[in-house]
Amino acid sequence: MSKESIKKQIFQLIIFSVIVAIAGVLFQYLAPKYATVAIPFIVVFFFLITLLTLHSVLRSSNQVAGQKFIAGYLLSRILKMFSTILFFVLYVLFNENDRWQFTGAFLVIYFLYSIFEIFLLKKNND
Repeated sequence: MSKESIKKQIFQLIIFSVIVAIAGVLFQYLAPKYATVAIPFIVVFFFLITLLTLHSVLRSSNQVAGQKFIAGYLLSRILKMFSTILFFVLYVLFNENDRWQFTGAFLVIYFLYSIFEIFLLKKNND
């Protein structure tokens, strides 16, 4: 994959993250009882972890093929999963009063970023 294409996908990730962050701030403003104060941190976490995952997968897609690419992709997914679980567990353990709001926001943002990542990778393979 060319550097311009990688830069384009990173730009799309930035735009997507800004949109999610704005939606999170609006949700905090419109429904503060149901929102967590950690929404900006969740967005930053998923932006960084998705950026690392996409960069490693897209950069290596031209360098390796077949089984090595699949193994690298699966390794990136496993690392992403464990870092996500670690972030979630640590926050919930240290912030018990915000547990349910954080869980809801975390799951919504997790699925949004997962869907976004799937679309980017699918578009890359077409």
